[in-house]
Amino acid sequence: MGFLEKLFEGALWNSRFMILTAVIGSLLAGVAIFYMATVDVLYLFEHAMHYADSGLNAEARKALHDSTVSHIVEVVDGYLLATVMLIFSLGLYELFISDIDQAHGSKSSSKILVINNLDDLKSRLAKVILMIMIVTLFEEALNMHLSTPLDLVYLGASIALIALALYLTHASEYGTGGDAGQDEKVPEKHGH
Repeated sequence: MGFLEKLFEGALWNSRFMILTAVIGSLLAGVAIFYMATVDVLYLFEHAMHYADSGLNAEARKALHDSTVSHIVEVVDGYLLATVMLIFSLGLYELFISDIDQAHGSKSSSKILVINNLDDLKSRLAKVILMIMIVTLFEEALNMHLSTPLDLVYLGASIALIALALYLTHASEYGTGGDAGQDEKVPEKHGH
């Protein structure tokens, strides 16, 4: 019975390598989105070059300005989404396959890329997804036509909710709202 158990547990443990399909797929999706956002930047510059054209009247210049700002927001959204895919890919690899030795040796990696558990991955992804939602709201607000006072109230309420979400994210990160800060202070004391 011990041999079969050992064989089964070995197969079960090695099945974690199936996650490599998600790691590679997420990484490729991130690369594709980075590429698309970069191509959008190139087209954005091409259109922006016409902004100084003396043949444009004020209305056409305003339309070009508005579309350029809208495209910039779309580019930021694309880069943020690509970042989500990159973090997801790295996080899955670190959680299921192996630590990334180069990431643990780098000062910049500790800010976002070193994933110690599933909660770290969820937390980092949630922050970037929140930023995508903020950028999307900003993009929609640019195209929003305020025709009634109630529209302005809705816009103000959405901005207030975004501010609240940012505050709560910041508070939980730095431990101003409970036990989160207790866990972060323990390693500092052991380091001295």
